[in-house]
Amino acid sequence: MLLTCTEVRKTFGDAVVLDGLDLTVDEHEVIALIGASGSGKSTLLRCVNLLTEIDDGTIMLDGEDITDPRVNPDVVRRKIGLVFQSYNLFPHMTVLDNITLAPTKVRQRPAAEAKAQAMEWLDRVGLADKAGSYPDRLSGGQQQRVAIVRALVNSPRLLLLDEVTSALDPELVGEVLTMIRDLKGDGMTMVLATHEMGFARQVADRVAFLDKGRVLEQGPPAQVLGDPVEARTRQFLARIIEAGRL
Repeated sequence: MLLTCTEVRKTFGDAVVLDGLDLTVDEHEVIALIGASGSGKSTLLRCVNLLTEIDDGTIMLDGEDITDPRVNPDVVRRKIGLVFQSYNLFPHMTVLDNITLAPTKVRQRPAAEAKAQAMEWLDRVGLADKAGSYPDRLSGGQQQRVAIVRALVNSPRLLLLDEVTSALDPELVGEVLTMIRDLKGDGMTMVLATHEMGFARQVADRVAFLDKGRVLEQGPPAQVLGDPVEARTRQFLARIIEAGRL
């Protein structure tokens, strides 16, 4: 098991965001987290990447308790890539500089090696010609693909994707989803929070429905999205269908 979350709890003031959540992720597995806003999807991803400290429970990565206070979070984050919905590219740096910053400054890799790897990825996702461009010269879909490449050049064991298409115009969503589908084909282990139910059905090995900070229901996409067991899951999906998003 690559990732194991056990009884994870997180509160912000009086608000319980994660309430004893349990989740496991096998190597090479793609898990889609679905649920209403406030159900805990984004908070869970931030806890796994140690950007948010949990209040109770454990998170194990490769058999190591990464929530142990003695663990160096920077070392853990070298194994985990996290991509946000808002891209978070440095506007004053070119695409190539954005991608090579962490490999050269944090991981101390030779600049030439980091550049060569960055260009390989950019070529693969059809953005090699944008290496010298600044983020404001790119479309939203292009910026998001660059953000994903920036996470991938560190060769993460686990890739976390937090609503990576929600800030995009509808016509740009497809190019990002194609990239994620290709990563699945490569065997990348991914946990993605998404509102794209059709995509979750296509790419996920397992769908986990979060409600009130817990995994209420999980299973193969065809079962969870097509024939859910829990009444709350059925209610959520009915609203998604009503909005034309399934």
